[in-house]
Amino acid sequence: MKLNIGYLYPDLMNIYGDTGNITCLQMRCKWRGIEVIIKHISIGDKLKGGECDLYFFGGGQDQSQNQVAADLVKSDKGKVIRLEVEKGVPILAICGGYQLLGEYYQPAIGPKLAGVGIFPAYTVASKERMIGNIVIRVQGTGDSQTETVNCNLEPVTSLVGFENHSGKTFLKKGATAFGKVVKGFGNNGEDKFEGCIYKNAVGCYMHGSLLPKNPELADWLIKKALGVKCNKEIELKPLDDTLENAAHQSALQKFS
Repeated sequence: MKLNIGYLYPDLMNIYGDTGNITCLQMRCKWRGIEVIIKHISIGDKLKGGECDLYFFGGGQDQSQNQVAADLVKSDKGKVIRLEVEKGVPILAICGGYQLLGEYYQPAIGPKLAGVGIFPAYTVASKERMIGNIVIRVQGTGDSQTETVNCNLEPVTSLVGFENHSGKTFLKKGATAFGKVVKGFGNNGEDKFEGCIYKNAVGCYMHGSLLPKNPELADWLIKKALGVKCNKEIELKPLDDTLENAAHQSALQKFS
């Protein structure tokens, strides 16, 4: 099997170790004999539907987000990504990438940046810096107005990461949160929800890198990508995740 991973704007949206997520996906596929091709997609590049089986979109500063937001509209990349997500193609978007896949981002200075509109959420800049380790619970059913979330992420039950953002993201009615904050700030430091999930698209504020410390989430993305590509349920060969799970449990014990 072969997996084509689209890395969106790696030259502009890559802070706090975000590229480690690409490395994690690449290695977990390699260990299973799955060929991986990484396609860097940035300003000036064209994007067509069906080119990528999985997307990653990292975080960046406001200046970079201005450039990327304009390119997503001008080049039609945003439209292509939105249509791909509707087909079930998975995407992991972190921080700035997460914000730009919502309805809009209002920076502290300058005009509102139109988002792609995948996530029913919007972001506004604040003077508060939300930084530190974060732990979230992923379980249960319900929407963003309830005490639990429905992410269809089985067998994932908890996630650990590192957040560093001043933008506050608010989910609209009916949106599904990625998880419930156990430790940290999450979307806005107010409602105790973190991230958003729509179909197989995941947006969150968890840097760190996220996937090496949460191998079950990495495998969930790989399975969804291959499942959509092959149009059938995919079972992945188990890996020895002793070290990865130890890192995950250590963070849970230390920061929960």
